[in-house]
Amino acid sequence: MKPTGLRFGIAHIFSSYNNTIIHITDITGTETLALSSGGQMVKTDRLESSPTAAMMAAKRCAEIALDKGLQGIHVRVRAPGGHNGPNNPGPGAQAAIRTLSRMGLRVGIIDDVTPIPHGGCRKKGGKRGRRV
Repeated sequence: MKPTGLRFGIAHIFSSYNNTIIHITDITGTETLALSSGGQMVKTDRLESSPTAAMMAAKRCAEIALDKGLQGIHVRVRAPGGHNGPNNPGPGAQAAIRTLSRMGLRVGIIDDVTPIPHGGCRKKGGKRGRRV
């Protein structure tokens, strides 16, 4: 069987409730090919995390990556995570992935790389938790 020969890269998508950052690297993850964020696309702070801003950022990254000869990408989605951040990605993550595939990049593996705490620091909120 003949190998496909597609040139793959990695799209690192960090999506929080405040912003969406899209960073495309080569397959080793060491060399940056394209980098853009929702905050570069819109003027107001409240729109940085919106799916529209994420789509525009993904479109810019995809154009740059295609110009540099990339044909496919593996996607790594990351939420803030950790011992105090939310473990689910913001609203821009799905829009960014959809836009990258629509721009003509073949999507390989979609992976969740959110940091998960195990032990470590004590959560905030005190002994009886947050009282509302």
